[in-house]
Amino acid sequence: MKPLVFAAHSLSKIYHVGSVEIAALRELDLNIFEGEFIVLLGPSGSGKSTLLNILGGLDSATSGAAAWRDHNLVAASDEELTLYRRQHVGFVFQSYNLIPSLTARENVALVTDIAERPMKPEDALSRVGLDARMDHFPSQLSGGEQQRVAIARAIAKRPDVLLCDEPTGALDSRTGVTVLAALDEVNRAFGTTTIVITHNIAIAAMADRVMHMADGQVARVDENKQRARPEDIRW
Repeated sequence: MKPLVFAAHSLSKIYHVGSVEIAALRELDLNIFEGEFIVLLGPSGSGKSTLLNILGGLDSATSGAAAWRDHNLVAASDEELTLYRRQHVGFVFQSYNLIPSLTARENVALVTDIAERPMKPEDALSRVGLDARMDHFPSQLSGGEQQRVAIARAIAKRPDVLLCDEPTGALDSRTGVTVLAALDEVNRAFGTTTIVITHNIAIAAMADRVMHMADGQVARVDENKQRARPEDIRW
């Protein structure tokens, strides 16, 4: 049995919009283990992004328990969550969030300059197949290349956890496979615990486990005995 990385019990998140309460998470339970590749599936409003934000220390729960190893993510202060994100978590979003005036190498260096044990920016970019594009600006890169720069930036600090919210949502299928291959490589090569939110059910074949979310809870968990390679996925 691999070490437990994330554990949540009765995790709830309530948003208040005027006098209306919106329950994004409803007493959710889950366990995620070291090195797993997890896919979160579910319709919009099922709580996927809220869950990812709480696990990543970007948001706080209303009630219940959530922990990364021995870090209590519910009781943590803003300062503790900032340190947790900086030292342990890499994020990849649907929007690439690159700085237009910086090259690919310089965008990655923004993270390596503040990390404790970073890769060289060149090594991180090489990992995602961008050896020849390091000195190009975002405007000179395709959407898939920009997303791979974002992945390189996320992995350059050698995070324990990689959290991805719709990383292929803005890409065509061919480009999406290239991006998924980069995520798959990072998970397999470094053992980085990886959680990917997607609406694309085909991507579920890549996962060790697929967590289906509905109404703020994990409704079902499917296990893949053998993970598919990104190039074998049929979109």
